Amino acid sequence: MSQKPQTGGRLRPVDLARPHGLSTQAVRNYEDDGILPPAARTPHGYRAYTPLHASALRAFLGLVPGHGHRTAASVLRAVNEGALDQALRVVDESHLQLLEDRRTLESVERALRDLAPEPDPARAASPVSVGPLARGLGLRPATLRAWERAGLLRPGRDPATGYRVYAPADVRDARLAHQLRRGGHGLEDIALLLDRVRAAGGLQPLEATLHDWHARLTARGRAMLAGAAELDAYLRARG
Repeated sequence: MSQKPQTGGRLRPVDLARPHGLSTQAVRNYEDDGILPPAARTPHGYRAYTPLHASALRAFLGLVPGHGHRTAASVLRAVNEGALDQALRVVDESHLQLLEDRRTLESVERALRDLAPEPDPARAASPVSVGPLARGLGLRPATLRAWERAGLLRPGRDPATGYRVYAPADVRDARLAHQLRRGGHGLEDIALLLDRVRAAGGLQPLEATLHDWHARLTARGRAMLAGAAELDAYLRARG
């Protein structure tokens, strides 16, 4: 059963909105969406908020940077409905997603470390056909063709024969895809990563992207900790 808001220390919408740079309409919308518990009304029909509402708003805004708006809203709605276990489950699932993202990054870094340095473009090897490339990777040619259909590989074609030809960059992509597949990653995720490699111009420039990826995950983890503190404060205020 949901808990009624405390009535002591009456606050106006502007009192909740101003410290966070929000509009009073945003505060009203949060109440209408269930992010804030229902407010009492004055005899003239005005919303009468309390310190409990201010705590709920801080909890929501504290959760958003680490968990996102949708997840933060789901957590606050569950808490306000008295479904604490459901709220904590949503938080747990968000933490699990962060862990999965960390594991993905670690797998990508391992795959990149296992690759030999990219060749000097001035001394690049000649293109290879699908058969020799597949044998070198211990795969079937059909696998490379399937990866091409999934968007992982983009080999050229020999203008005389129409056969697939894999330039050094294509060979690099095939080797990276092979490493990531062995790490359990799906074709869609690998295709996105290979797009990043191509956009960066190779593996070496990708290091900056990986550094930024690390930084974003770290910031997300820290934001989750800060949001947890605000959520705990709100739970304590509810009693």
